Amino acid sequence: MAPTKKKKVSGARKIRMKELPLYTRQLAAMLSSGMPLVQSIVALEEQTANKHFQAVLAGVRSRVEGGAMYSDSLEEYPQIFDELYVNMMRAGETGGMLAETCERVASFLEASNRLRSKVKSAMMYPTVVICVALIISTALIIFIVPTFAKMFAGFGADLPKPTQMLLDTSNFIRGYWYIVLASIAAIIYILRRYAGTEKGAYTIDNLRLHFPLLGKLALKIAITRFASTFAQLMSSGVPIIQAMTIVGVATGNKVIGKAILDARSSVEQGNTISSTLKGNTLFPSMLIHMLSAGEQTGKMEEMLTKLAQFYQEEVDTMLEGLTSMLEPLLMVVIGVMIGGIVLAMFMPIFKMSEVAM
Repeated sequence: MAPTKKKKVSGARKIRMKELPLYTRQLAAMLSSGMPLVQSIVALEEQTANKHFQAVLAGVRSRVEGGAMYSDSLEEYPQIFDELYVNMMRAGETGGMLAETCERVASFLEASNRLRSKVKSAMMYPTVVICVALIISTALIIFIVPTFAKMFAGFGADLPKPTQMLLDTSNFIRGYWYIVLASIAAIIYILRRYAGTEKGAYTIDNLRLHFPLLGKLALKIAITRFASTFAQLMSSGVPIIQAMTIVGVATGNKVIGKAILDARSSVEQGNTISSTLKGNTLFPSMLIHMLSAGEQTGKMEEMLTKLAQFYQEEVDTMLEGLTSMLEPLLMVVIGVMIGGIVLAMFMPIFKMSEVAM
């Protein structure tokens, strides 16, 4: 069998976030009502407002009409239908439960989007506040500090060190702004290139797990994705080794993913998942104990679902607490940044008797 040709899709990220969960939910409803697969795809293709996704569905429908399996048709568009999605659909087709599988996948995608939205919402406030603080600080340094510099020019003594440093910084930024902008752009470019490499992505994800405050949140999010994705794959009948391969990528963290892929090699040799993960300090003991209980009782899927629910609640609680904690912390940061600049500008005035001739 010839390998499936991969096709690129414009606006793939937007389609995955907004169009795919709704499409999957509607497809599940149509298949459950007894509507044939091709007819269902045609109906959804016609009502889809996104032209790029409409073209994707047309391509999928064309292949299915030509006799290809639905899951094989999806493989042509990996930017839209990832390995997790395709394998769950393939398992549903093989087991004659495509409608039920679509229902589960839709719920999974919706839950993943909710988690992503919560994290983004929680991070939006501090990001905006820090950006505003940086803009105000930069404006002070570029436009306000030079005014004070003219006033300080008549002083005969050395200025306080904080004031002199501020003036030097202002002069450098105003005189060599193009170097500053070029340096910032170069740093961003280098970091993005480095993050795009396997080693860079692993290093950054490792730093995220050990970052103060946010490290525990990143770990719980990764474990939530691990448990929920694993549960969905097992409920769809995907073999455990193949499921672990997919889960290793779906966690969204290279460090956790590598640990799962390493565990897969051990499971292939006959060891249990819990015994393999037990040696990794990143995985909480409760996770290990529940996995072990699931393996012993044959209720692995049920245990993974409970774990996903538990850690989802933990993530929600941490996000709420983090937001409450960041508000006063950000006020302190802003106060130090802007207050420090203002204080440095007024220090010579406060010490006029010492520096004036």
